[in-house]
Amino acid sequence: MDILSALGRTASSGLTAQSQRLQIIAENMANADSTGSTAGSDPYRRRVVTFGDMIDDSSGASLVSVRSVIEDQTPFRMRHDPFHPAADAEGYVKTPNVDPLLELANMREAARSYEANLNMMETGRKMRGQLLDMLG
Repeated sequence: MDILSALGRTASSGLTAQSQRLQIIAENMANADSTGSTAGSDPYRRRVVTFGDMIDDSSGASLVSVRSVIEDQTPFRMRHDPFHPAADAEGYVKTPNVDPLLELANMREAARSYEANLNMMETGRKMRGQLLDMLG
């Protein structure tokens, strides 16, 4: 397999991985204000994507993949709201361990990585076209 195909496969794996990361970030943002449904129940727990690398057997290219999606074990935030149905005996409600500012920063980073992979694919396509023009 040629170098351009290997670059395309690498970029494609990066696009897939960053797309999955963006999906998890969106889920975190969507649940940032949720609470447990009853007293003592846990709310949504932030999820984090971890990446791994693998070697493509056919091209020898290094590819990126989502290794796992793990739950962030940082403690839940506590909000005093004694009238909330999920409040404990002291009037505190557990809220998710999602920090919207951190999620926005992660979203921006993932979007930039996604864009870089798109640019790499476009560059490979242009190089392939230029090669064909030179040969033709």
